[in-house]
Amino acid sequence: MKGRDNMERTSHISELRKIIAMERSNGRKIALIPTMGYLHRGHLALVEQAKQTGAFIVVSIFVNPLQFGPNEDYENYPRDFDRDANLVKDAGVDALFHPTVEEMYPRPIVTYVEVGQLDTVLCGAKRPGHFRGVTTVVSKLFHIIQPDLALFGQKDYQQYLIVKRMVNDLNLPIEVCPVAIVREEDGLAISSRNVFLTLEQRHEAKVLSQSLTAAETFLRSGERSARKLEKQVRDIISGNCHGIIDYVEVRDAGDLSEVTMIEGPVLIALAVKFGSTRLIDNKLVEVDPHD
Repeated sequence: MKGRDNMERTSHISELRKIIAMERSNGRKIALIPTMGYLHRGHLALVEQAKQTGAFIVVSIFVNPLQFGPNEDYENYPRDFDRDANLVKDAGVDALFHPTVEEMYPRPIVTYVEVGQLDTVLCGAKRPGHFRGVTTVVSKLFHIIQPDLALFGQKDYQQYLIVKRMVNDLNLPIEVCPVAIVREEDGLAISSRNVFLTLEQRHEAKVLSQSLTAAETFLRSGERSARKLEKQVRDIISGNCHGIIDYVEVRDAGDLSEVTMIEGPVLIALAVKFGSTRLIDNKLVEVDPHD
C-alpha cells in the first residue's frame, strides 16, 4: 500500500513481490537494506549509499527470532515502528517491508541456511545458532525480493562476511555492499542496543573504539604479533571501564582465520558486556607485508 508520502509499505510477501515486479518492469534495479528496526544514523548511512546507485530501495524491518538464543533479549529488543517508518520515509526509501513473524514463518521452520567455518568464531563461538538464524532470514529476504544489491554495515563485519560467502557459494546474483561504521562524536559505534546503557556505562563504552585506535597505532608502529595486540586492547578496556570482555581477537580480514604474525589485512574485533548489554566493535587494518 502506498501512503501519502509516496513510500510503499506492506507486511505481506505477495504484495511486496507485486511492487518489486512493477519496478523491474520499469527497468529499475532493486537495493535491499535488511534491518531489525529501531533505526539510527548507521542505518541511514546505508540508505544514503543505496541512493547513490539509483536503485529502488527496499528497507525491511523484522526482529528475527531465529537469531536470538534462549537467554538473549528478543522480547526486550527495542522496537518503535512508527518512528522507524518516519525515518525511512524522510530518508527517501521507496518501500518498507515489515512482516510479522507469522508471515515470515507460517509453520515451524525445518529448513535452515548455514555458512560453515565463518560462523564458529568471534560472535559465532559466543552465540551458537545466531548466524544460522541470520543467514536463514537473509536468504528468505533475498528469495522474496531478489535484489540486485544488498547493503550491510561493517559494525557487524562477521555478518557481512558470512552473507557475502553465502551469496558466492550459492551463486546468488546479488552484490553485497559493505558500508563503513558510523560513530558517535566520542567514537562509540552507533547501535540500537546503546539505548540500554546507563549514563556511566555510556561514558565508559567510548574506551572500545579508543582501544582499537591504539591497537592500530601499535600495529602501524611495527608490532606484528596478534597476541600482543589483543593483550593491549584487553588491558586498555579492563583498565578503563567496568565492562566484562567477551572476546578480543585479531583475525584474517578475508576469512576470519587465526593469525599469529600479521602479514596482511586483519580485523581487530571485540565484544564487551556492560551489564546485560553486549556491544561489539571492530577495526579493519591494511598491512603491507613488506613493511
